[in-house]
Parts: sequence; C-alpha cells; structure tokens
Amino acid sequence: MQLFVDILIYIFVFSLSVQLFYALYFYFRLAFYKQTKGTFSDPVSVIICAKDEIKNLRKNLPYFLNQNYSQYEVILVDDQSVDGTIYLLKELEQKYANLKVVTIDESVNSRVGKKFALTMGIKSAKYDYVLLSDADCVPTSKEWISEMTSQFSDKDIVLGVSPYEKKKGWLNKCIRFDEFLVMLQYLSFAISKIPYMGVGRNLAYKKSLFFSVKGFASHIHIASGDDDLFIKEVATKNNVAIQFSESSETISEPKKKFKDWIYQRQRHISTSAHYRVNHKLLLFLFPFSTTLFWLIAVPLFIFHSDIILISSLFSFRILLYYFVYYRTMKKLRTFDLFYFYPIMEFLHLFIQIFFVLLNSRYKTNSWR
Repeated sequence: MQLFVDILIYIFVFSLSVQLFYALYFYFRLAFYKQTKGTFSDPVSVIICAKDEIKNLRKNLPYFLNQNYSQYEVILVDDQSVDGTIYLLKELEQKYANLKVVTIDESVNSRVGKKFALTMGIKSAKYDYVLLSDADCVPTSKEWISEMTSQFSDKDIVLGVSPYEKKKGWLNKCIRFDEFLVMLQYLSFAISKIPYMGVGRNLAYKKSLFFSVKGFASHIHIASGDDDLFIKEVATKNNVAIQFSESSETISEPKKKFKDWIYQRQRHISTSAHYRVNHKLLLFLFPFSTTLFWLIAVPLFIFHSDIILISSLFSFRILLYYFVYYRTMKKLRTFDLFYFYPIMEFLHLFIQIFFVLLNSRYKTNSWR
C-alpha cells in the first residue's frame, strides 16, 4: 500500500508542476497583458458565409452594415440557401450600398464544409484586408471593425474573440466555461509566440496571405479548419496580433441542447488531430495534468498519512488558478463564471473525456 501511495504522490506533484508551468509561462502573460491600439485606416472587406440563416441575417446583418469605419464592404456569401435568404438580401442590397452578395448556385456541386463559400467571398473581396464572422454572431459595438483592424498596423493576422451569449442554465455555463478555456489557451499561446488557431467568428488577415498558401488547398478535404488549420499554416512568431477589447468582440449564439453542443465540440476536437505535434502536446498536457490532479487528490486525502502536506499542495494549486482565472475572466468578460470555479473545472473534465471518447465515431461533411 505504501508503494502505491508513494507513486500517487509523485504523479500528483508532477501534475502540479505542469499546472504551475502553464500558469507562469502561458496564462500569466494574458493575465498581465496590456492591450494596445495601433493606427490603421485602410479599407476592409468583411466576409460572412450563410446557409439557411435568414433569421440570424435579419437580426444581425444590420450591425455589421452600420459600423463606424470610413471605408468597408460587407460580403455576404449565400451558400445555396433554400429558406428565402435571397429575397432578404435583395431588400438589404437596396438599403445598404456597402453590401455585396455572392450567391453560390444550387447547380454547383456540393463541397465539403464552408471553405468553398469562404474562398468565393475572399476572391470577391475588393480590399486586401479581410475580417471574418458568422451569420449567428453580432458585433458588440459600432467600433468592431476599427478595433479589430487597429492591430493590422504591424501584423498580418488578428485573432479576435467571440464569446457565447450569457443565458440561464448549467448548459450555458458549461459552454461558456469551455469557450473561456479555448480563448485562454489560444490567446496566451499567441502572446507566447506559439500561435496555433483562431476562431472564424472573429478573425482577420490579409487577402494576399490567404492566396500565398493557395487558400485552404492543403486541408480542403476536411470539413472544418477554415480558421484553426489555416492559422496553423500561415501564422509565424511575428505576424500575429490578438485583440480582446470589449468593443472588438462578436457575441455568438450558444447551443440550446446538449447534443448540438456535442456535435459542435466534436468538430473542433476532430480538427485538432491535424495540428502540429508540438501544438498537440501543449494542448494535451494541460487537461491531462488537470485530470491527474483531481483524480489523484481523492485517494491521497484518504490514504496519505500527511494530510497537511496534501492539503497544502491541493490548496496551492486551487488558489493559483483562482488568481489566474480572476484576472483572465475579467479581461475576457466571463467573470460570472469565476464564482463557480472549481466546480466548473471538475465538471468540465468529465465532459472533455466524454467528447474524446465519442470523437472516434465522429464524421461530418457539413459546415453548419
């Protein structure tokens, strides 16, 4: 029994060491990061792809079309919608001179994912700087374009944030906590000169950069990845900026059913299989060490003779991440979730395990 307990304590200390490394090397960078705003005024092309999104377009598209920016166009790519989207867009074209509609005809052969639609939008863009979002998103202010593109003053890629709308219920808390961890990682890694992804709901880059790698050619066969796999391919240590100011956000509509969220998350997990080896390792070690921490803490409290030692190590880790999450959740405007930590973290572990177990059975050709 003593040998078993000794092995557990070694693993426990290992998990704590990994957690300490991530906190100090990655997450503290975001926690203490000071957002700067550069000077940029070049014209911009906003690109949104939609497939049977008439309700969201009616509600959200005017927010994109009424931005306080000197010169920009909004390109709406209608990807073979059959819900009457075409008639709504005709009405909006009459009202907004800066709206440009690209229609993919029903006769066009079906393509995997939305990459074909997005490629058509980028090809149709009048300007070299493109800013991407989705039909189910809404910018938080009229300064969205200005805030996001301000980082183009010395960079070619801007990684924005698109948190999910706060609503009632534990499912919403789980979705938003999961998204918070995603934002925490890709923003912290980008600051640390290890950019590996962005979110297509709020992402900007140069059109010329897109064509320099032939767009999505290297992963066109994969339904998802128009954001993370593309960023993985074009991002370097020095050409990526982050933007997470409140007025630069786009708010996304969260899933209302657990099964729909499962489908959404499985898409991301399946895409991550195509990441670089070092990115996979970094993204694996943190949740793995967190899982070890929680699973081993329980038997150590039961079997280890030095309860004070175990309690001290356990408390140190909890308090460390209380501090990390206190600062980062405030920056990313998800602070209401702070009061549910560490319950949310413990619950999230089992949800992640569930996602991973299901992933081997996952397959899709849809981009919605």
